[in-house]
Amino acid sequence: MTTTPARFEDQPPAQVPALPATVLGYPRIGPNREIKKALEAHWRGGDVAALREAIHAHRSRTLGHLAGLGLEADSAIPADGAVIDQVLDASVLLGLVPRRFREAGFSAASPDTGEGLALVSALARGTSTVEPLELTKWFDTNYHYYVPEIEPDVAFSAQTDAVAERYRTFRDLAAETAGGSLPRPTLLGPVSFLLLAKAVGAESQAPDGTAGDGGTVPQASRFDRLDELVTAYSTLLRALHDAGAAWVQLEEPALASDGWDVPREQIVTGLRTAYTAFAGLTARPALFVPVSYGTAGDDALAALGAAGVEAVGLDLERGALPAKEGLAPLAGRTVAAGVVGGLNVWRTDVARAAGLLDQLRERHEGPVTVSSSTSLLHVPHDAARETQLDPQVAGWLAFADQKVGEVLALAGHLTAGPDALEGLRADDASRRRLRERHPQVRVEAVRRRLDEVLPEDRRRAAAEHRRAAQEAALDLPPLPTTTIGSFPQTSEIRRVRAAHRRGALDQQGYEEAIRGQIADCIRRQEDLGLDVLVHGEAERNDMVQYFAENLEGFITTTHGWVQSYGSRCLRPPILFGDVHRPAPITVEWTRYAASLTRRPVKGMLTGPVTILAWSFVRDDQPLAATADQIALALRDEVEDLQAAGTRIIQVDEPALRELLPLQVAHRPEYLRWSVESFRLATSAAKPDTQLHTHLCYSEFETVIDAIDALDADVTTLEASRSGFEVVTALAEHGFSRGIGPGVWDIHSPRVPGVDELIERLRLAAEVLDPQIAWSNPDCGLKTRGWEETEASLRHLVNATAVVRAELARVPAGV
Repeated sequence: MTTTPARFEDQPPAQVPALPATVLGYPRIGPNREIKKALEAHWRGGDVAALREAIHAHRSRTLGHLAGLGLEADSAIPADGAVIDQVLDASVLLGLVPRRFREAGFSAASPDTGEGLALVSALARGTSTVEPLELTKWFDTNYHYYVPEIEPDVAFSAQTDAVAERYRTFRDLAAETAGGSLPRPTLLGPVSFLLLAKAVGAESQAPDGTAGDGGTVPQASRFDRLDELVTAYSTLLRALHDAGAAWVQLEEPALASDGWDVPREQIVTGLRTAYTAFAGLTARPALFVPVSYGTAGDDALAALGAAGVEAVGLDLERGALPAKEGLAPLAGRTVAAGVVGGLNVWRTDVARAAGLLDQLRERHEGPVTVSSSTSLLHVPHDAARETQLDPQVAGWLAFADQKVGEVLALAGHLTAGPDALEGLRADDASRRRLRERHPQVRVEAVRRRLDEVLPEDRRRAAAEHRRAAQEAALDLPPLPTTTIGSFPQTSEIRRVRAAHRRGALDQQGYEEAIRGQIADCIRRQEDLGLDVLVHGEAERNDMVQYFAENLEGFITTTHGWVQSYGSRCLRPPILFGDVHRPAPITVEWTRYAASLTRRPVKGMLTGPVTILAWSFVRDDQPLAATADQIALALRDEVEDLQAAGTRIIQVDEPALRELLPLQVAHRPEYLRWSVESFRLATSAAKPDTQLHTHLCYSEFETVIDAIDALDADVTTLEASRSGFEVVTALAEHGFSRGIGPGVWDIHSPRVPGVDELIERLRLAAEVLDPQIAWSNPDCGLKTRGWEETEASLRHLVNATAVVRAELARVPAGV
């Protein structure tokens, strides 16, 4: 294999080294969550040198492992240098440090140094005095990214030394562990970076020339910085070239969506401008531009082809195969066919994938190779480690390592012909037949019940009638205080659950221990003076996995960890069959908590759309049908909670916005069935049962109508990290039921001050009707410690008392 980088001053594009079969990315947390553990140890006060050593070891291990799986050719292995998030990493490499962090003493630095890791941590988590970057969903996945802030007085400052040194480190590690093959550096592309970013700053102006509002400015204005950003990227590309990179991956996933606030024509024009500039550089790596999460669009392909990029990646798992005419602008360029899905854990349909490759070769006049459809960061590491699963079900699964093997096998179809896949085709067909016949895949009783659902099963009594009944039953004060559900998952709670799981603690001992944790949680909430309490969820490992473990149709893994955000990891359940509830799940824990207090205690459930979104879901029936199966199981739980005396029930749907299709035309149908599924789960609630829901870390303004249509009595949602923007949107919409805009960000370790909380509660009461406003944090508190949790809640209660007193002095009708 060659190790000579492409040098365009003396090498025409036709002689660029071939782009081999590849994957677009690999899980960055480590097979045993090594990076998660190292980050959290550092955040607890550990030496930064230990964190840097863990990162170095992880990179070395990953390079060697991927080479061992067969990615041996030059540029086959992606070199993702992000520790926490690829968007945050790009922000730091571009020198974007928001003003509030600069004023706190932070400055641009290499993210691989101690100073840079401190900056990355501060941007992601905040400090005791500075709020972190906004956190929001990454397209329609359960991954979250940190939103770059583009201020008018902050120039892009490309960290060229940092990107070059990082690549040299990857190259040297590959020489030691990967047989000397060149890795391929990966970066978020400039167009997607701008679309995912947020323009902020008082000095900005609206498009009509009027002054901005002193906070968030018109988002389209951030696209005015494209030329400056292209210059910064160009310097990074030169640095990578000089460090020896043959190819660079510039990811442009934003092209798969048409829901941006910037016109598509402007986006495509910007795309062509940027990549024409990059292609014109005389010293750069070859350009590989994958478009994941959907269809790139013929306009984008034409722009990239005209610009002169050397390779384009197509998502053929969720996106459409372009027609011959759509591929024509890429003639002579490499097309990487993303036929191995990066968002699911099911084995690739070999016949379908091979057929797509054959069609692509017929339509495209140029080289074709194989890739994953997206980065594999969305799936666990290795299905072979799941030795406790039903062997038959386990045989249907492909995690990241297995997907690498599928990519290489399908690449063999391109080079060796159809016979290369003969054994794989037969094995795949056999597994699919067994899957169809598995007794849990199709349960006739579940399907009959779903067929019998009537329109009235998705409707509650009128909101006005419910409100009067609930006021009489609950007698809550103005601006009621509550939390979202979970409380700190302490080491003691984890120890109890682990001991029970391995058989060292019997069922009676386990239940006694959990009851003790619940009693402690109730006592603390009463001492703090909260109005509506929760039992704290000590028995739950995760808000989705817990329900999956108690519902039929799911399996759960032992090692199937994926990254959600920062160091937060979860093990998504695998939903493979028809869903039903064999027995009540939450009733006894909720009943016990309620017996300890005279204050109302919420029953806590996870909604059908969130269970769907945060699981790996069967691919053999429509999502809407699967969501309704989950909804019927939850409906049974709602009825049992009511029968046990629970008068407030919260059904969380933080993922409602998450599954929103990237194509605007497909959104109404998704919102229709997702809302109807939630209402099927919750319409069993009686008029005097107050139904809550919770949503977090999404751009809610685009789904306000759907949030209203959920018809919950109280909706709590994230607001603080996005600057309380959603409060204005709700008021403009005329939202008339209870609203609890979260007043502090629980994903940051900082304790909010009382004055800060008073200001936000005043805003909520001013913009919304004070009679419908609630006082609560952004999200659950399971990731926080008790000391900061109690301090923050004490401040919340004190701030609420101040604002209540102010409201009491305001004459009625003013």
